[in-house]
Amino acid sequence: MKYKDYVHTAGVTVVHQFCHLGSFSFLGGGSLVSQYVPKYMMAAGERAELRGLNLVGLTRCGFSVAEIRSMRAAYRKIFMCVDANAVSLEERLAEVEQHEELVHVPAMRAMLQSIRNSFAENRRGICKFRHWNAS
Repeated sequence: MKYKDYVHTAGVTVVHQFCHLGSFSFLGGGSLVSQYVPKYMMAAGERAELRGLNLVGLTRCGFSVAEIRSMRAAYRKIFMCVDANAVSLEERLAEVEQHEELVHVPAMRAMLQSIRNSFAENRRGICKFRHWNAS
């Protein structure tokens, strides 16, 4: 297991030995983590899934409201796509990188790079994320 700064875990959390936990991430209690958890994310569940941003941790560590708002908007565009004809994760990442307002926020760029890194360097891939439906 390799972890970065300000990673928090709740009780009875199991992390696979080759997983990376991004800075400022949070792991919910009783979680089994077998894949990469990107920066600023919260993961939980028997087979850990991304559940959103670690909003409490980000606030406590002094991230501004504007930074958190930008990261939240990017998270929604990437992981909460409700379109039935949804494009791939790579295309959604590229779309966020082209977004004029979001691209200027360093924390948001770091979050995107962390997501991209989860697929590089023979890593185990990113934690699964919930697919949200409009219904």
